[in-house]
Amino acid sequence: MSVPPADLDTADQNLAQRLKEEEELGLRRPQGWQRGLVPAIALTWSAFQLSLASWLLLDSTYIRAIHLAFAFAIVFLSYPTLRRTVRIPGLRWLGEKRRIPWIDMALAGAAVVAAVYIAWDYEGVSARIGIPNARDIVFGIVLVVFLLEAARRVLGPAMPIIAGTFTLYAFFGPYMPDVIAFKGVSLDRYVSQISMSTEGIYGIPLDVSATIVFLFVLFGSMLEKAGAGRFFIDLAMSLLGRYKGGPAKAAVMSSGLTGLVSGSSIANVVTTGTFTIPLMKKVGYPPTKAAAIEVAASTDGQIMPPIMGAAAFIIAEYVNVSYLEVVKAAAIPAFASYATLFYLTHIEASKLGLKGLPKADLPRFRQTLVSGLHYLIPLLVLLYELIIPRHSPDLAAFRAILVLAGVMLLQHPVRAWRTGGDMAAALRRSGTEILDGLISGARNMVSVAVATAAAGIIVGVVTMGLGGLITDVIDTLSRGNIYLMLAITAFASLIMGMGLPTTATYIVMAALTAPAIVQIAEWNGLFVPIIAAHLFCFYFGILADDTPPVGLAAYAAAAIAKSPPIPTGLQGFMYDIRTAILPFMFILNHDLILWGINSWPQGLMIFAATCIGAFAFASATQGWFITWNRWYEVPLLLLVTLIMMRPDWTSSLVGLPHEERYWMYLVGLAVWGLVYLLQKPRVARTAPSPA
Repeated sequence: MSVPPADLDTADQNLAQRLKEEEELGLRRPQGWQRGLVPAIALTWSAFQLSLASWLLLDSTYIRAIHLAFAFAIVFLSYPTLRRTVRIPGLRWLGEKRRIPWIDMALAGAAVVAAVYIAWDYEGVSARIGIPNARDIVFGIVLVVFLLEAARRVLGPAMPIIAGTFTLYAFFGPYMPDVIAFKGVSLDRYVSQISMSTEGIYGIPLDVSATIVFLFVLFGSMLEKAGAGRFFIDLAMSLLGRYKGGPAKAAVMSSGLTGLVSGSSIANVVTTGTFTIPLMKKVGYPPTKAAAIEVAASTDGQIMPPIMGAAAFIIAEYVNVSYLEVVKAAAIPAFASYATLFYLTHIEASKLGLKGLPKADLPRFRQTLVSGLHYLIPLLVLLYELIIPRHSPDLAAFRAILVLAGVMLLQHPVRAWRTGGDMAAALRRSGTEILDGLISGARNMVSVAVATAAAGIIVGVVTMGLGGLITDVIDTLSRGNIYLMLAITAFASLIMGMGLPTTATYIVMAALTAPAIVQIAEWNGLFVPIIAAHLFCFYFGILADDTPPVGLAAYAAAAIAKSPPIPTGLQGFMYDIRTAILPFMFILNHDLILWGINSWPQGLMIFAATCIGAFAFASATQGWFITWNRWYEVPLLLLVTLIMMRPDWTSSLVGLPHEERYWMYLVGLAVWGLVYLLQKPRVARTAPSPA
């Protein structure tokens, strides 16, 4: 026996999942000698990035250019021009998926040359910034065109349309109405800013993608190939599956654990939802609610430290703080959001009268934990490197990858040694999984690299002077009111996030609105930390993943649950309202992002109060606390939310000084207890709703 049956099942599931994802994305699956071309490029890309983290020293501009060049090569070789098959003779290459047309090979080569031009003539380009020659202009325009086309192939039409609109606005601003008129830019200045400097395409977002995000995505991909995703699901089921609504609670826990290293809501859905959604349906959750719970859990995986959908590292660069400061600021909202979703699944199970799965149908906790303890080793190494010696994120991820590679190399031989299996086959399997992880990590990075580079076009145009105009326009629309300003930003983030990846949405909205939030708040006599404004933009970009009519995560979950996508997205958004209130609260109450708070007891107290406030909000919006709410109980629950999340505001109403604001927590607990006492007599005669 060369490989245990369980391993074969996992391998088959991974292969089926990968083929399904490739089909949905419209990726090519070429035959013959072309079959290994993209994997070879992806493997080389991973080797290059690992070299940068260990021994290879290059200027940051070289790193960004080469990083983008690798992404270009994979995009034009993997993604056909059109996702659907073209039947017209002579144009079939536009949708060709069985081979790589020579035209796309030529485009890939030309795109690579355009990307590395800045590195090839680095000294000349640096000396000519502001006064580009004809060659610089040609390569700059070609680079922008290739980047927009790559973004269209990978991300869809939204990003190139938005970037193209900003570009047109930069040139035609003087001809706009006076209210939105812009002085405009010349072609020389546009090319210098966008393609020759580090304030456009080769800006901070692409730098973070090239130096930090790649390693974390690679770590997550390798961990998934090793089998950690299934381990997290089994562990959650063994702990929670037998309780009321157990599979839903396990979905929340497993999605949270997967979100620690995934950073992608859609990847989280297809990884954990494949197992948890059928189990939720089995115990009685309607398909729409089962899919929506998985969507809400998977979407929130992007706000879970340490990766946070790659945005944590970009936020740190933009705000000029350490990575740990970003993690600290994001901790309470992230964990409170997950705790509330856990509570929300209990509410739904209570409303539906559901029970857990029989113990006999669940994996055993001790056996499951022991079988996957080795997956926790690289995670612990990563956390140790980040928290104790406080090494840089890229060094921490690199060392964790080395440990993970060692774990992957040994796990199958050790299992074969214990069961008397074929040691040579086990070693081959380990080697194959490591290579697959390296290839998968690079392919997963394509969308991030292209998105960050394309967002650099928008950021570059904004920094050419458009930013001040945008602040003025937003101020006019909001009439200088910070609350209306926040609502406009939230709505714009949701709309933009429907067509863009979360990281790209965050970059664009942060460039457009984060400075405006801080400035308008100052005009209103309020202080808003810049990190709070950036997190606000990031949160609402995430929530777009389950916002109809697009809601890509909702579509993925609906396909698994066989439920209608739009109702699934609406239900998921209703669940995620609990997350949507948190950004408004931490903009106005900086305790929630631990601003200026360094005491563990104080931080834990704020976390507990935030959870209770969020629980009360979930009960108010879902119509259930310990039984069905009556109309007069809903305002009381909302009052609990306000008191627990804004003790500073409520304490000022009763005349308490700011330093004594935490006494209001006792008032909030008293009101929460009052609602409990009002509902307690009705519990025995409450009937659950029909599924």
